[in-house]
Amino acid sequence: MSSVLSRMNGHATGRAQGSATGRDVGRLLADFGHDLPVAPAPAMEEKDARLFRYAGRRGPRRAGRGWATAPAPVSTWRMTSDQAPVLWPFIATPGLPPTGAWMGIDQLSGGSFYVDPFGWVVRDDIQVTNPNIFCFGNPGVGKSATVKAMVLRLLDFGYRALILGDVKDEYEKLCHAVGVEPFTIGPGLPARVNPLAFGPLGQGWADLDPVEVQRRSSLVFGRWLTLVRGLVGSQRIGDSLVPFGPSDEVVVTAALQELTGYAAGGSRLVEVTIPQLWHLLDNPTDRLITQCRYASQRQFLDETRLLRDALGQLVTGALAGLFDDHTSIDVDWRAPIQSLSLSRLEPLGDEAVGIALLCLNSWGRAMRETAAPGDLRLVVRDESWRQLRLGPDAVKSFDADLRLSRRGDLQIAVAHKPGDLPSAGAAGSQAAVIAKEMLHLADIKILHGQDAAVGDDLERLLALGPIARNLVTGWARHGKGRAVWGVGEQLYKVQTVLHPLEKHLTFTNDAIQGAG
Repeated sequence: MSSVLSRMNGHATGRAQGSATGRDVGRLLADFGHDLPVAPAPAMEEKDARLFRYAGRRGPRRAGRGWATAPAPVSTWRMTSDQAPVLWPFIATPGLPPTGAWMGIDQLSGGSFYVDPFGWVVRDDIQVTNPNIFCFGNPGVGKSATVKAMVLRLLDFGYRALILGDVKDEYEKLCHAVGVEPFTIGPGLPARVNPLAFGPLGQGWADLDPVEVQRRSSLVFGRWLTLVRGLVGSQRIGDSLVPFGPSDEVVVTAALQELTGYAAGGSRLVEVTIPQLWHLLDNPTDRLITQCRYASQRQFLDETRLLRDALGQLVTGALAGLFDDHTSIDVDWRAPIQSLSLSRLEPLGDEAVGIALLCLNSWGRAMRETAAPGDLRLVVRDESWRQLRLGPDAVKSFDADLRLSRRGDLQIAVAHKPGDLPSAGAAGSQAAVIAKEMLHLADIKILHGQDAAVGDDLERLLALGPIARNLVTGWARHGKGRAVWGVGEQLYKVQTVLHPLEKHLTFTNDAIQGAG
């Protein structure tokens, strides 16, 4: 049988070789009912769909591919996000969301840096609880340009700006660029601002219920008392400040209530001025003397001499004619920006400018006491150190403004260095302590270039750490617009980028290089 199969195979093979249509052995056996086992077809190699191939621990084992004869030592570390920057300081902070105004480049991550103060407050993933901003930096490092660029760009995102005291007319170009004429206050000029103005709280007094009357009166008289305390406390007797004690507070409050008609239960209050307050204290009524618990007019005049003389300086002194009459300017609060220039007061000295800033701050607070929801205002306080050095009562007034930021007024305080705040008074004094604590009322800090000598202040007051401190005293000093931004507890190394048109609007060296 095997020989027969062999002959048949040979014959069939020969025919298969001779003709392409011949039957092979498998087909021939199938014709006689015999099926040969079929060998499985070799599996075709599937094409690797992966885009990347991971190299082994020693690298690709091919020439020129860096194959290592021994595996690289690899260790595993477990730590928190607070500890990681200590061992790997060049790992960038997580970027902020791209909301608000674009400011420049985050040099650590290479991405864009955006600023949106109120937007950060309402987000739970950003550790910002109040939108106030402190901006520090040496002259000439670009802090003013950064603030002005930030103000200009945020106007497109629902913010408006109020410059309460433009000491050097730095915001004049910015106002003109958006079609607004700034107000100028100075000797011989017609503009007047009454720091004792009622503001919106004085409207519709006759229609208020007793509870609302009590609430509004507390706000109005409290604001006026804070202002008068600051104005009186900024005056000096030799090297000492004029004291403003509890008795002075009672006298001022009683006098203001009598002048406005509140003491007599008037349904419509009368706006008063500082000269009217001064004249009433110089010529007290019997009712005022009795209400303040003085035995006679002579005792009243003797006990209030320092108070009256301090108020008199505001009426007859260097600032005469500026804050001693009813407000004569009509501010359009719907405009994108409003600015009150104090450049004409520069020759009068730092103290006069500081007192003017104090008056404007009180007036601005009055105008904004009933701001509508969503009316977000950037209140720029340039040269803020001048007000802080007037004494503890002036510091308290500034502190009160910072604490009202959640209602829609974002305070931007511009100063030279963080040490300007504690220097508001002698070491350990009440003014110095309050000023130092104000740093905690601003969760956003912009730190431009500083001298190396300021490094200790940065560490002591802001707890920056050596890396951020070296950036401020090194990298940030070697280029304009460079700054370390502190947003909550996160730090960002930012280079502000200005458009050519913005460079013209933010230029601050006109006095040196000429305006042309």
